[in-house]
Amino acid sequence: MKIKKVLFSCGHAAFYFDDQQAIKKGAEQDGFFYTGKSLTPGFTRVRQAGEAICIQLLLDNGQIATGDCAAVQYSGAGGRDPLLIGKDFLLLLEKVVSPLLEGREASSFTENARFIEEIQVNGKPLHTAIRYGISQALLDACAIDNRCSKMEVVCWEYSLPVIPKPVPLFGQSGDDRYTAVDKMILREVDALPHGLINHIDTKLGRNGEKLSDYVRWLSQRIQQHRSCASYHPKLHIDVYGTIGMIYNSNPDKIAAYIAHLQDLADPFDLYIEGPVDMGNREQQIETLQQISNRLQALGSNARIVADEWCNTYEDIVAFTDANCCDMVQIKTPDLGSIHNTIEAVLYCKTKGMETYQGGTCNETDLSAKACVHVAMATRPDRMLAKPGMGFDEGMSIVANEMQRLTTLLNHRYTLNPVRPTLSEAV
Repeated sequence: MKIKKVLFSCGHAAFYFDDQQAIKKGAEQDGFFYTGKSLTPGFTRVRQAGEAICIQLLLDNGQIATGDCAAVQYSGAGGRDPLLIGKDFLLLLEKVVSPLLEGREASSFTENARFIEEIQVNGKPLHTAIRYGISQALLDACAIDNRCSKMEVVCWEYSLPVIPKPVPLFGQSGDDRYTAVDKMILREVDALPHGLINHIDTKLGRNGEKLSDYVRWLSQRIQQHRSCASYHPKLHIDVYGTIGMIYNSNPDKIAAYIAHLQDLADPFDLYIEGPVDMGNREQQIETLQQISNRLQALGSNARIVADEWCNTYEDIVAFTDANCCDMVQIKTPDLGSIHNTIEAVLYCKTKGMETYQGGTCNETDLSAKACVHVAMATRPDRMLAKPGMGFDEGMSIVANEMQRLTTLLNHRYTLNPVRPTLSEAV
């Protein structure tokens, strides 16, 4: 089956682009807006509406494969590509990318994904969000061609077992970090709450007191309202480097504070994502290693999650090989073509590194569903419930896709338990 025509259109992402640098430097909220000037290149204001580019591959059998280009909320921060403005890319896509895809065979996902990853314009690869969206559509096209699920394509092309079982989900609260926790407890999400601790004065505290109070409340709230003692979620909080800011990036002080947070989190395991932002990959790895060593010396079970400066497949390999943290976030839009996410998860698993297949609130329903198939195939330790910051919407999109896929595969493999190749697709 061949790709007959490629169509691109501007669309909406499920959240917003936020200028992380401006927010860290004190931009204040005014309702849903942020006041002050933008500081990160590409931003015209501190908060801008999230955008997406929708892709349709018209196949020569009349069916349509789809994918959505999406970029992270904090685009342009931590070494990431700039924010995605749809109208700025449409002409490039129509003039350069469409001719390269039209007429291509759709039967091999990985081959086509690598092809997209290698395209360069003026000596530079396509924006990570563009590669991300096109690869989703190519995965969908391969599944259509072979009359199977996208998960099965990944399993077959990477020689992975087809396991019809959901992976743990991680809920994201946004700024509504108290009501969202109640929702997460009711839905018994596996890890929570993300927390969005991106501002010192309003969320962390100059001495860390606000986050301490929040972690104490979080542990008590779960124990008070869970339906049974067997519900024992992981606590995972993203602090966007703000802990490093109040302690001048001192590993001893940062580790002591995180160990204190773990004590408050008891009896739940605590994961702290992005405790520092050192401005480049080498220093980030070194400082995370120092913090991890201090935590071990203190006898703390608190775990460190790498995010900033851990954007590409190569970055993830570097953080993993350095053994500088307990978990890496594999932030799907930042890795470009989705085959990089697949290979990053598999690499981490061979090295014993915990994996969080993340992404962003600023994705779409299509990109989130594609990520479900990748997660079900590669089995990371947790996957983000996305898109959006309302929690319920992302949870329903991702969890429902997992349950549909689980039910389908249980039915299919009960009838035909041996399916070694794509050519034997149902």
